[in-house]
Amino acid sequence: FLNRLIVERLKLIAQARSTALMSRFNIGDRVEFQAPSSEWKRGVVQKLNKRTVTVMIDDSQRWNVSPEFLIPAGHTPERRAGGS
Repeated sequence: FLNRLIVERLKLIAQARSTALMSRFNIGDRVEFQAPSSEWKRGVVQKLNKRTVTVMIDDSQRWNVSPEFLIPAGHTPERRAGGS
């Protein structure tokens, strides 16, 4: 019984965190994220799902991305060597 209560509480906390992160975005927002290949992808928010955000990237691929990995377009960390 105690284990079930703990698991439910952890799920609730994770969902609250995801909802808070997702509230930063609206459908139509331009966003960026770093793909597993370490390449930065840029696209438009298409849908806000329960746990992920659907992003249509510029080459017409659809990605479901956790909101913790998304940043508004134009706020990408400097990627040039020795940048200024």
